[in-house]
Amino acid sequence: MGNEVELELAGEHVLLLGDRALYRPRRRMLLIADLHLGKGDAFRRAGIALPTGGTGHDLQRLDALLQAYRCDSLWMLGDILHGPAPRADWQRRWCAWRERHPALAVMAIRGNHDRALAGAALGIEVAGEQVEDGPFALRHDPAPHPRLHVLCGHLHPQVALPGLRRRWPAFWLRAQATVLPAFSQFTAGVAPVLQPGERLVACVEGEAVALPEQR
Repeated sequence: MGNEVELELAGEHVLLLGDRALYRPRRRMLLIADLHLGKGDAFRRAGIALPTGGTGHDLQRLDALLQAYRCDSLWMLGDILHGPAPRADWQRRWCAWRERHPALAVMAIRGNHDRALAGAALGIEVAGEQVEDGPFALRHDPAPHPRLHVLCGHLHPQVALPGLRRRWPAFWLRAQATVLPAFSQFTAGVAPVLQPGERLVACVEGEAVALPEQR
């Protein structure tokens, strides 16, 4: 067990990181899914109590990943926002973070929560709903591609490890798709029913734990 799991996906060497990101060394590209900026603010406006500081914590984790891995670009696989983008504390935190990384290309695949993303002035380039890059199709939802291995989010996969009561975010490795865990700290998720040949890599306190393949 360590902070990353190395494997070959569609013939390319990738790292699944225990802090809920995928790294492509050949492209110097970091990928995350389901950041859900503003979710805490939206819940608090609706009267649902959530602790403050979630966005700041998520951005600190991003900082640590960018320091640990050489990255030319950050790709976010949808649901960057949680909804509308009003002026709020999360937006100030994000803009300050973006100013600290002016040379980093920040690209976004549009997700179902991202209707306000194009006009949010967050320093993010919106690349549409799908981008084909090498052996991969970058999407938000796990719709299949006729030729390429899909890298996506949307489902927020989780796993319950033996002896532990709580669930942990996980990568869901499928035959033609890899579903990334939600990067946001404040997200629920689903425990997928694995088909033969599928497996999960759990993200446990920054460690990546590869679980056995389903038989």
